[in-house]
Amino acid sequence: MIYLSLFFTAFIAATLLPAFSEVALAASLSTNASIFLLWLSATAGNTLGSCVNWYLGREILRFKPKLVDSRWFPVTELQLERAQNRFSRFGVWSLLLAWLPIIGDPLTFVAGVMRVRFLWFLLLVTFGKGLRYAVVVFLIV
Repeated sequence: MIYLSLFFTAFIAATLLPAFSEVALAASLSTNASIFLLWLSATAGNTLGSCVNWYLGREILRFKPKLVDSRWFPVTELQLERAQNRFSRFGVWSLLLAWLPIIGDPLTFVAGVMRVRFLWFLLLVTFGKGLRYAVVVFLIV
């Protein structure tokens, strides 16, 4: 049950919703649970949440005329264009930073908008997020 709980906390943390998966992982490490399975649960959940962001970004362009610049949509046309320009400047390797607070979640969304190949996206995001959780484990244990 602890693994599933950590998985979902990490999943939510990777979306635009607020959650603190590092705190959940740190708390989970104080139990008798397997360190490897805790790391794997957090990494898998957080990566899957980022995949949802990528998919939403990829599909947003189909609905762009209806969504972007509507009152309730959180991103304007100009903001979306700027994000695409920044992503183009730094390239696909910037996805290694998808674990960072504030910029990580939008970065995975923009990767979808920019139609980054899913395999590259998955490899880079999983590596970065897995490394982040490994550092958390190392610092706690």
